[in-house]
Amino acid sequence: MTAIDTLIAGPWGATFAIAAMTVATFLCRIAGMVVMSRVRITPRVERGLRALPGSIILATILPVVLDNGVPAILALSATILAMVLTRLELVGLAAGLGTLSIIRLFGW
Repeated sequence: MTAIDTLIAGPWGATFAIAAMTVATFLCRIAGMVVMSRVRITPRVERGLRALPGSIILATILPVVLDNGVPAILALSATILAMVLTRLELVGLAAGLGTLSIIRLFGW
């Protein structure tokens, strides 16, 4: 085992991993700003950028929902409906968690 392997596997390994992730995150953010500084913001690009957070959330949540079956699909549907009707994140959160809690309460 080399000195670097010993250092990484030792008590400082987690610290180095966190530092590396910090640097990687910072570089990704800087790269995004550099790239976007060269893009002309047209109405079409602006619409795409506004839709991006929702798309990322959906792409993250949808596989988990599909893996957990009908209760998760119903809870997500309640969340989406509440968000569409009220446009309030906390109401959507309460609707989704409440729906899932009620479904689990009845043993499904």
